[in-house]
Amino acid sequence: MGVLNLTEDSFSDGALYMETHQGVKHACAMIEQGASIIDIGAESTRPGSKPVPKEIEMQRVIPVLTELKQVSPSTLYSIDTRKASVAKAALERGADIINDISALRDDAEMSSIIASFPQARVILMHMQGQPQNMQNNPTYEDVLRDIYAFFSERIDFCLKKGIKISNIMLDPGIGFGKNLQHNLKLLANLNVFHKLGLPIVLGASRKSFIDAVSPTPVEQRLAGSLAAAAWGTMQNVAVIRCHDVWAHVNFLRVFQAIDCERNNGTALEG
Repeated sequence: MGVLNLTEDSFSDGALYMETHQGVKHACAMIEQGASIIDIGAESTRPGSKPVPKEIEMQRVIPVLTELKQVSPSTLYSIDTRKASVAKAALERGADIINDISALRDDAEMSSIIASFPQARVILMHMQGQPQNMQNNPTYEDVLRDIYAFFSERIDFCLKKGIKISNIMLDPGIGFGKNLQHNLKLLANLNVFHKLGLPIVLGASRKSFIDAVSPTPVEQRLAGSLAAAAWGTMQNVAVIRCHDVWAHVNFLRVFQAIDCERNNGTALEG
């Protein structure tokens, strides 16, 4: 899943793709590099960020989505939004996935909108607090148990609202209301969430926990991002959300080829 930020203040690549033609060009480049999903977002959710009015969000997202559906119709398009009106407009224009960092909690209409599009998939992400305050001393009794319970409740909510279980994916929300130890524990134990029986999405690309482990400016966090992606792959996550598509695709092809040979090969005896 390649990240397309149509924002002024994203922590990673804010203001680079504000114009429609810039966004489309970058998305097409990521598709050529191997992205099978493009995640389009027009509201930064970095720590301390402020909400974007729905009108602005729609003005940024819809023209890019419309053009991308024409130039690469076989690609899946995910819309990173918490607003039902934006989700509805995008789904009407062929979006495949709604990626909601609030897990359908911020907008009371979101669940009914998604349910009204039977083929639409939804990514439920865990976030403690809101982007404005989520990194203000996040605390958990047990981060794995707490997030597992959160997902269980959100899945039940979706089913009651008419969203099919086969359309739900889960994202533990690396960096969203978590400190370094929370993030590392999640990354080391992603397989816990497979017990819920749904695909797992991992979004660790360029996140600040990488800088906390090995001080690195955001534009130089590729190595740390690949390390997190490797751990996710070893734990069978379904989707790796990333900024550096070419590097991730090539890294994971080699990683998986070696892993496949390790699993299929015969070890020397004696």
